[in-house]
Order: sequence, then C-alpha cells, then structure tokens
Amino acid sequence: MIYPAPDLQAAKLWWTAFLGAPPYFDEPFYVGFNPGGYELGLLPDADPAAGALTYWGVDDVSEAVAAAIQAGALEYSPASDVGDGIITAAVSTPSGSIVGFIYNPHFELPTIAG
Repeated sequence: MIYPAPDLQAAKLWWTAFLGAPPYFDEPFYVGFNPGGYELGLLPDADPAAGALTYWGVDDVSEAVAAAIQAGALEYSPASDVGDGIITAAVSTPSGSIVGFIYNPHFELPTIAG
C-alpha cells in the first residue's frame, strides 16, 4: 500500500508513532515500513487526490499490465525498476480506479502460527 505524503517528514513521524517502529527505508523520494511483512510506503510526489495505491503481487508485471489493457484498462504508469529488482506499474480501469502491479523478488508471505 502506497500513501501520498506531500509532507513526507510529518507523515513519517505519524506512521512511526502509529506502527511503533521506524521505517526500514528512509529517503527523500520514498519512505518504506514493513508492518507484518507487508509494504507500507509513503510517496512525496504522489497526488493525494488519487488516494492510496494498492499493488497486486505478480510474477510478471508486463504480462499483468498487458492483460489489464486487453481487458480495457489504460496505462497509468509504465513498468519500471524501482530498485533492488522490484518492478512496478499501474493501470487505470474503465471506471477510473488505479490498480498497481508489483514484482518483488524479496517478498515472502508471512507465516501464520497456529
């Protein structure tokens, strides 16, 4: 989940207090937290009017984007390597919703004890 954060410092302080842990990644272009093994990111240049962006984990971002476009979506942001082998992209559905896709070779599903 990626949240727009025009005031990155204020957002970072709030999320740190709320989650009870500092970010694992802290740069002027992106702040990342890891609650429960999932990504929670703060993006200073994202448009707050667009709302939060959820990424669906996929094995092939380009393939997911192509399938979405074939089903009537439009490219919103092209596939790009955002670092460390992580690939993201997003499409706009016919109803205007933004859907993100992510390939993260470092992500492992959390183990649930029980």
